Amino acid sequence: MSAEREFLKGNEALAYGALHAGLNAFYGYPITPSSEIPETLAAEFGQGNFPEFRSFLQAASEVEAINMVNGSAATGAKTMTATSGPGFSLKQEGISYAAGMELPILVVNVNRSGPGLGNLGPEQSDYFQATRGGGHGGYRPIVLAPDSVPEMAAFPSLGFSLAFRYRTPVILLADAFLGQLKEDLTFPEVSSSSFDTSSWAATGARGERRHVLASMHLELSDQNAASHALHAKYDQIARHEQRFDEVESDDARVVIVAYGICARLARRAVRSLRAKSAPVGLFRPITLAPFPHDGIERLLDRGVQNFLVVELNAGQMVEDVRLAVNGRARVNSLGQLGGLIPGTDELVRAAEAMLG
Repeated sequence: MSAEREFLKGNEALAYGALHAGLNAFYGYPITPSSEIPETLAAEFGQGNFPEFRSFLQAASEVEAINMVNGSAATGAKTMTATSGPGFSLKQEGISYAAGMELPILVVNVNRSGPGLGNLGPEQSDYFQATRGGGHGGYRPIVLAPDSVPEMAAFPSLGFSLAFRYRTPVILLADAFLGQLKEDLTFPEVSSSSFDTSSWAATGARGERRHVLASMHLELSDQNAASHALHAKYDQIARHEQRFDEVESDDARVVIVAYGICARLARRAVRSLRAKSAPVGLFRPITLAPFPHDGIERLLDRGVQNFLVVELNAGQMVEDVRLAVNGRARVNSLGQLGGLIPGTDELVRAAEAMLG
């Protein structure tokens, strides 16, 4: 892998990150502001630079794409799709099927404004849809939230690792700003490890053991057992896969909680506040699901009494923060809608107000 610095959009970096992680197949339908992902992959397909990349197809719709993803993943292939809000909605039925069949798939959502068609501006209003399992049946995907172009490049590798380790859908939730943002980076070292799929993959090879992947269990007792097994796995994920980052939080009296582009704004606000000796820090969830409750718990144990949740919606992640805090501290929400982004000064004023 080249050590030269490159200047890439977040979407382009994500596409190359998936290729370096050993992507085998991509199926999707273009939708702004995520279209550079399939455009980059289409340009690389068949060029020989990534020999593991064997299948690329622009489907006729998002519904068709997600079912192609499921069929490919059922063979044990590293398979990805990418979309934005309206397309993510259309994929929900297929993601639910993937959860029920325990398929390791990677779904990228470059979140734009909504509801409906909305506009192409950045929002984080797909948080509930992603973290709660937006389709039917009560499943829980893993959701990763990058906040930089280097993380857009690195997270496909992490996503595939988690998807195959737990045989579950993984959502990579970015926002339109990160998708279109350009930064220079030295491409991160990522894992292109292969995963043992011999115990479950439906390869169709003659003479091999027959594996059946299904999400339908007509006997009630069978569905009960399958559902309990899934939720036991989700509990295991919640115990072992919480990821987060902290900035200047050791002595903080106010902690800003933010992800994606809002985390970048919050870092700048924290630097500004620390320059004035204001004890403010940042807590950035990297896994939005499982939400890093343990990290919030440690902040509470350190004596943090004030949390300011900053997000590009009317208040969604704030509910997870309030659940984690469980009444032990004050939680305020600062949101913005319609593709607008709060300024650093606005974050500074909101944090200073909590300091009293």
